[in-house]
Amino acid sequence: MLVRAGLVLLMFASLLVGFSAGANAQGQGGGDPSGVWLTQAGDAKVRVRSCGAGICGSVVWLRDPIDPDTGQAARDSKNPNPALRQRPIVGLVLFEGMQPTAPSRWSGRIYNADDGQHYASNIAMTGPNSLRVEGCVGALCGNEVWSRSN
Repeated sequence: MLVRAGLVLLMFASLLVGFSAGANAQGQGGGDPSGVWLTQAGDAKVRVRSCGAGICGSVVWLRDPIDPDTGQAARDSKNPNPALRQRPIVGLVLFEGMQPTAPSRWSGRIYNADDGQHYASNIAMTGPNSLRVEGCVGALCGNEVWSRSN
């Protein structure tokens, strides 16, 4: 199954990509997460940008953009809403309106196209070119580090 760009990875029996972000791109005076980020697995890139009072993130690149089962562009096939299952993954909004919780840290919810679900998530800039991305279901959380890309 294709790992969906910039989706949050959370360990259970499988990985869940957990990404989030927050209000003004400076995150209460911290680092600026705006730009393109490569997931830890290197299979997707997510563009983070300011949107309203928060930040948003959308998939801009997939290492494997073609679904091998269909020969077509990867789609949001696991979405619980049948009307949304034909959305292409490239261009898919993973999170919007993530809010700052501390300098260089944001919280909110993120969409995981691998299972069609939304999850609580946190993101923290751990350096100018790295994001720690966390996804949680209840008290169970997992995280990975994303790298700034171009």
